[in-house]
Amino acid sequence: MADELQPNPRWRGINHLALVCTDMDATVRFYVGVLGARLVATVGTPGFRHYFFEIGVGNTLAFFEYADVALEPFAKPAGVPSARAIQFDHLSFALVDEEALLDMRSRLKTAGCEVTDVVDHGFIRSIYFNDPNGIALEASYWVVDPTGWAEVSLDDDRVFGDRNPVAAVNEIRATGRVASVPQTRLVDSFTSDNEDWVVREK
Repeated sequence: MADELQPNPRWRGINHLALVCTDMDATVRFYVGVLGARLVATVGTPGFRHYFFEIGVGNTLAFFEYADVALEPFAKPAGVPSARAIQFDHLSFALVDEEALLDMRSRLKTAGCEVTDVVDHGFIRSIYFNDPNGIALEASYWVVDPTGWAEVSLDDDRVFGDRNPVAAVNEIRATGRVASVPQTRLVDSFTSDNEDWVVREK
């Protein structure tokens, strides 16, 4: 069946990696104020917020903050297995345009993979599917692309749709920066032995 598939998709990279947070205001302050990422889009609904941060030309991280859902936050060191739930929601791959999105949908269907219809989010259009491990995947293209060298206005309702944004967004809108940033801590003596991370030739 693989030889029946269409030509290679016109991938553009990762559209966004969607993570889950419990405090969107602190998340904005950290990613904008500490890491220097650019806030490029916000979604606000009664059930959740979904904010996008550009971390390189065309590359974004996105965070969900759910309303009225009691999440049990936790932290773990990188590379250390944990049986607990993870802070991951889905991974979105970037495609170049609508035609490429429709081609990808057709490619998935031809391979016998279940896939949604095209979902119009306003500033991006997407399809959703799963990998064999059950990982939620999305393929998207920007209808209104706020990444790269695009001029972005926090008053542009097409990409800043949260009508009741967290305080940090209002600070960025007013002054171009956040007024304060959170401090963070390492988890479980993560770097107590730096030798753990050294790769030596045998």
